Formats: sequence, C-alpha cells, structure tokens
Amino acid sequence: MTAFLIENMAPLMFGALVIFLLVGFPVAFALAANGLVFGLVGIELGLLTPALFQALPERVFGIMQNDTLLAIPFFTFMGLILERSGMAEDLLDTIGQLFGPVRGGLAYAVIFVGALLAATTGVVAASVISMGLISLPIMLRYGYDRRLAAGVIAASGTLAQIIPPSLVLIILADQLGRSVGDMYAGAMAPGLVLTALYAGYVLLVTIVRPAAAPALPLEARSLRGMKLFIRVIVSLVPPLVLIFLVLGTIFLGVATPTEGGAMGAAGALLLALAKRKLSWSLMRQAMDTTAKLSSFVVFILIGSTVFGLVFRGVNGDLWVEHLLTGLPGGALGFLIVCNILVFLLAFFLDFFELAFIIVPLLGPVAEKLGIDLIWFGVLLGVNMQTSFMHPPFGFALFYLRSVAPRTDYTDKITGKLIGKITTGQIYWGAVPFVVIQVIMVGIVILFPGLVEVGLDRGQKVDPNTIQIEIPQMDFGAPPPYPGMEQQPGDNNPGDVNDLMKQLQQQKQ
Repeated sequence: MTAFLIENMAPLMFGALVIFLLVGFPVAFALAANGLVFGLVGIELGLLTPALFQALPERVFGIMQNDTLLAIPFFTFMGLILERSGMAEDLLDTIGQLFGPVRGGLAYAVIFVGALLAATTGVVAASVISMGLISLPIMLRYGYDRRLAAGVIAASGTLAQIIPPSLVLIILADQLGRSVGDMYAGAMAPGLVLTALYAGYVLLVTIVRPAAAPALPLEARSLRGMKLFIRVIVSLVPPLVLIFLVLGTIFLGVATPTEGGAMGAAGALLLALAKRKLSWSLMRQAMDTTAKLSSFVVFILIGSTVFGLVFRGVNGDLWVEHLLTGLPGGALGFLIVCNILVFLLAFFLDFFELAFIIVPLLGPVAEKLGIDLIWFGVLLGVNMQTSFMHPPFGFALFYLRSVAPRTDYTDKITGKLIGKITTGQIYWGAVPFVVIQVIMVGIVILFPGLVEVGLDRGQKVDPNTIQIEIPQMDFGAPPPYPGMEQQPGDNNPGDVNDLMKQLQQQKQ
C-alpha cells in the first residue's frame, strides 16, 4: 500500500482535488487543504521533507508583492464606476438610435456596445447586467425573439473576457510568466474577430427569420440628422478617450498595465464627476465590490500556490508532462486535448479557478513542445470565455436571469402585454454563441498569426543564413621580447601564426 501511494501520489492528489470541487467545497480552501493534507502524507511516507513547507511564507509574500496583480482592483474599480455612472445606458440609447432603421439594429447595437464596455470596464457582470436592464425591455417591446435577445446580451457581455483590459488575461499572463501588455496586444485581434462573428450570426438570423429581429418603427426613432450626430459624438468620445488612455498607453509602452489601470480608474472618476453621477454611495459600492473580488482572487492564488508547491514536490508536473507529451499528434494533439479539457471543466469552474488550477499544469508542457505562451494564453482565454455561457452553470446566464422579467408585464410605453423570459429560453439562446466561441478556438489554432499580428516580435533572423566576416587585423610591431631580433623595416610580422611561432622559439 505504501509503495502504491508513493508511486501514484500525483494522480491521487489531482483526483482528490476534483472530488473536493464537485462536492462544492470553496475552491481556495479546497486547493490549500488538498496541498497541506497530501504534503503531510508525503512527509509521513518519506517522499517529502518538512523543509518543503518553509517555502510557503515566501511564496505568500511573493503574491502580495506582485505588482502585476494590482491591475485587477484598478480595472475592476474602473468598470464598476463606469457601469454605475450611466455610460452603458447612454451608449445603448445612442447606438440603438443609430442602428434603428436596420433590421436587427438593436442586436447590432448591443454587440457594439458590449465590445465598447469590454474595452472600458473589463467586467462581465457589469456588462451583462447593464445591457440586460437597459436593452432587453426595448428588444421585447418591439418583438425580438426571446432566445436571440437573451443570447446576444449574454454573449456580448462576455466579450469583456477576451477584449483588453480583461481580468482573466492579467491572471493568464501572471501564471504563464509573460507580459500583460503582450497578452493584451495578442488578444485584441481575436476579440474583434469574435465580435464580428456575433454580428455575422445576427445578420444570418435576420436573413433566415426576418421577424425574429425587426427594425425599430419610425415613432421609436426620436433622434435624426444633426441631433443624432451630436449625440453620437458626445456619447462615443469619452469612452474612446478612456480606451486610448488605458490601452493606448500600454500598447505604446508609455505605461505598464498597472499604471494603465490606475489612469483608467482616475479617468472613470472624472467621467462620473462630469456627468454629476459621482457620489459617496457610488464610491462605497464600487470599493466594496472591488475589495471582495480582489480578496477572492488573492485567496484562490494562495490556495493554488500551496497546492502547486506540494504537487511539484511529488513530481506532479512530470506526471502531467509525460501524460500530455505522450499524446498522438504532438503539439496539435496536445492543443486539442487541452481545449477539450478546459471546455468540459468550464461547465463546473469559472475562469479564475480554471486559470489558477489548470494553466500552471499546462503552461510548462506547452513551452516544452515549443508553443508560444502568449498565443497559448490567448487561446485558453477564448476557450475559458465559454465558461460564462455554458448551460446550466454559466455565470453570464445567471446575471441575465437576475434582471430578465420572470412574469408577464404591461409595457409602459406601448401598453402591450409582454411575456416573461423563461430560463430555458435563456439557455437555448446561449447555445449558438457557445458554438461560435468554439469555432473561434479553431480559428485561433488554424491561424496563429491572428494573435501575433498585435505583437512586436522584432526582426526574425534565420540562424542558418547568418554570415560573419572577420576582417584582417593589423597587429603592428611585436613588443621587443628579449632575444627576439627585429629586422629593420619589419613593422608587420604577418599573421598571428607567425607571431606565435616566434614566441615558441623564444621559449625554447
């Protein structure tokens, strides 16, 4: 029995963690408890030494001293301030008027605003709840299909997962040991392509089923001409300036992601102040939620550190490496298995838990197989985005369910009786967008240049084509060694070989 435990400590440890999570034990404490218990068992079996746990305090202090993680509270605070200051409401109203004459215009507006909110807030919950409260009643009022409306709102809110300044990209960069700025730059193009795929699906629906996404009637379009133009400028310029303030400074190398987050938080406060929405109540709510989310992340990170320390102590990293490098198909087989694993685990775990548990195990194997870790991180980020949309545990679906009408109600403007939205309609509406996200994973694998287009890799040089030319050097006259006779006018003894022969003769 002892020999069996020693040989299979790593798979037993991983299996115990899965059982803990399926039971519903809090993830942070499940990771820490699992690491401590198996660490003590390993010490008892002689597999580990008690000195292993002496590294834990330094690791915990290392987490608290990690400057990269400071970007999480900054971007979270920025998103919450913007969401509560009414920016989402102004954007949805303005863009809805702009796309109103187009069939499916409200759906396009939701997707476009979802991308803008993703680039300014980076918080999925804020985006989904804002658009659910503001745009869902309007879409129901004018006869949109309930499943399409729910799916568009939930999927557009999850764009905050992959479009910078995404919180999960910060975690992925930290876990993979890569630059957050590079991760942001690599994720920008896939995020925009995914946004275009969402809009393409809406276009397809409007062609196949025109009644599912009608255009706004003429009486609903209150803004036209110059008034609409001015409204678009006033509503779009502030968030675009904030996007440049945050992402532009990071991409240009002027600011680090942490500094960009600090500027974004300050910019959000100025925008809220300009709209006269800044109050002590708003500040208190934003700071309270930011503190909770930041504490949640740090606790999971500490738990994963305890688990990872013991897991590597029992050679768990080698077990995972041998398990994944031995797959048929090489790097492609590894990518397929990894993405299937992440997709299935996303049914039960959110993106923070996936990033802290799975990524530290997969990252070293990917690096050994020669896979670029920035590209690999963006690929995992696109895949983890499905964790928000998976029925029945998708968080974006829960956020939308919390604000969607649960009973029939009478619309205040049209006086029509509007039917409720069922949980089944929300789930079925999410399915096409989950399929689109899976297609996007395949696109990133097939076209890796989509990620690299945003990265400055510098000039790539093929080592096989390098040619080095060594110029002929004039060493001048040799020093007057004793016994070495210098001929008159012989200021250049020739090449180095002649000089060495003369020195050897002198020694003899």
